[in-house]
Amino acid sequence: MTYIKNIATLEYKQELCTGCGMCKIVCPHGVFALQDGKAEILDRDNCMECGACMVNCPEEALTVNKGVGCAYAVISSKLKG
Repeated sequence: MTYIKNIATLEYKQELCTGCGMCKIVCPHGVFALQDGKAEILDRDNCMECGACMVNCPEEALTVNKGVGCAYAVISSKLKG
């Protein structure tokens, strides 16, 4: 599910990634995959900015402004039904 194109605040520092896969496990929208022993972002626009990846990344390779996308999704669902 794409929220708003090109607005997600998700940032990823690949050089810090150890390939543990926690981001892939905890992401509710399948934003991440593992490729060649590192995480990779499949579609940044699918990020709902819940912060699960950032909180669970042991290497602090991910940052996101938690809540921005979630708030948009809640408001949109109320307005659109």
